[in-house]
Amino acid sequence: MLYLPFQLSLVLSTLFYFSSCLSSLLGFRSRGLRPGRFDWMVIALGVLAQSWFLMTQGAIEHACPIRTLPEVMIFLSWAIGLFYLVVGTTYRISLMGAFSAPLILALQSIALLLPGAKMPLESPINPWIELHAALSLIAFGAFGLASISAIMFLVQEKQLKSQHPTTIFHYLPPMCLLEAVTLRLLWLGWVLLSISFAAGWLPFHSISGMKFGISLLVWGSYVLTLFLYHKHRVGAHHLAFMAILIFFFALMIFPVMRYISGLYF
Repeated sequence: MLYLPFQLSLVLSTLFYFSSCLSSLLGFRSRGLRPGRFDWMVIALGVLAQSWFLMTQGAIEHACPIRTLPEVMIFLSWAIGLFYLVVGTTYRISLMGAFSAPLILALQSIALLLPGAKMPLESPINPWIELHAALSLIAFGAFGLASISAIMFLVQEKQLKSQHPTTIFHYLPPMCLLEAVTLRLLWLGWVLLSISFAAGWLPFHSISGMKFGISLLVWGSYVLTLFLYHKHRVGAHHLAFMAILIFFFALMIFPVMRYISGLYF
């Protein structure tokens, strides 16, 4: 379990995300799915509860609250939820909440179950490394939501090819809109990740060869995907597939990155 102050805020946020998942599941089962304000509101409440925890924990540690793997998972799920609140409103993709909530809930649940042993504080705290770590996770929040949009794209693509589309077909946005959202989120995540790399290099902070290699592999994978798409070497289907594959690959190696980096992601 994650033994941290104000754990109540994490429990509350988990309950909010669970209620969103449950509402969507019941809607799918009853074939009465009505995406609307409910998902947005409960996810917004979940993000607020997580924000309370992160601000409180940051004040206690006098640093960005990403010093343990559970905190990293919480920060990442918070970033995905935050991006959903903006993207879902901007593009009026109400059903995105039904796809985003399970991923956020899974990350949050894992964080609550993982041990939360503390690492010793660096003295003094390096603001450039703080910025590097925070921006990296915010970038992966954008990549995470891009993978959600990509999943929605592939589901809608399958529905269109099917001779017997299900209820969800009528509520999913057009494929062209999902393609545009996925692409823009990938670009946003890549820009933020590039800035985070620059912030990490500015103080001449030593980075292990393995960590640098893994980071470069993830960064380069997104560069290659975007380059091939804009050169028309791959289409929207492969763009969606790569967005999902790269993000979940990065998600699986988060514990490795956390171990290699020692104190920070």
